[in-house]
Amino acid sequence: MPGRPPVIGVACAIVSARWGPWDQAAAVVAADYLRQVQRAGGLAIVLPPHAGDPDAVLDLVDGLMLTGGSDMEPAAYGATAHAETEAADAERDAWECALVRRAIERDVPFLGICRGMQVMNVALGGTLAQHLPESVGTTTHRRSTGTFDGNEHLVDLTDGSLAARAAGESPHRVPSHHHQAVDMVGEGLVVTGRSEEDGVAEAIEVPGRTFALGVQWHPEADDGSGVIAVFVNAARDS
Repeated sequence: MPGRPPVIGVACAIVSARWGPWDQAAAVVAADYLRQVQRAGGLAIVLPPHAGDPDAVLDLVDGLMLTGGSDMEPAAYGATAHAETEAADAERDAWECALVRRAIERDVPFLGICRGMQVMNVALGGTLAQHLPESVGTTTHRRSTGTFDGNEHLVDLTDGSLAARAAGESPHRVPSHHHQAVDMVGEGLVVTGRSEEDGVAEAIEVPGRTFALGVQWHPEADDGSGVIAVFVNAARDS
């Protein structure tokens, strides 16, 4: 609708939470994702896991963002769990895979961040490396847990790619916090960013779409990043 801000659906997790005297399940997403969308002029709405029709949600939004969070269920990509793989939420996995597949099919602007990039890859038939310190021999991507401080590293982005245009530079220094990553790349996806140190895939995208990008880093945690603003602008113009 002309004149209104673009509506961005932001996926969230269901977790146990306590406020006041209450211990209950709660729909939770880090506020930095919402603030970045708002700062870019978008209207953020939170999307909890749901077993319904993804089209009913996508009809209401101009763009879809999948956020960071817990590891995916390895069975979703035909693997058994590594000892370091965290407990998964199969309902969230299935819902977000359905959302991203339909968003890409319908050319609804899409941004997957960290876990969201991994969901994008699995939704299109790809697989994940379940523990990077074992598979690539470095702790570059999560030297410290529970903080982005000390986890920054450089990513090389392909010239002319959507990832490079969104980041505005290459190499690009990124805040990182993950121990899993793309292994076999999903159908129709192109890797357009890799870690300088160990070659881990850091950006994937679908050529020919308005905006279909996954980044393994956390632009919501970087006030100098333009990635989310570029995404919101694509949703505004779509």
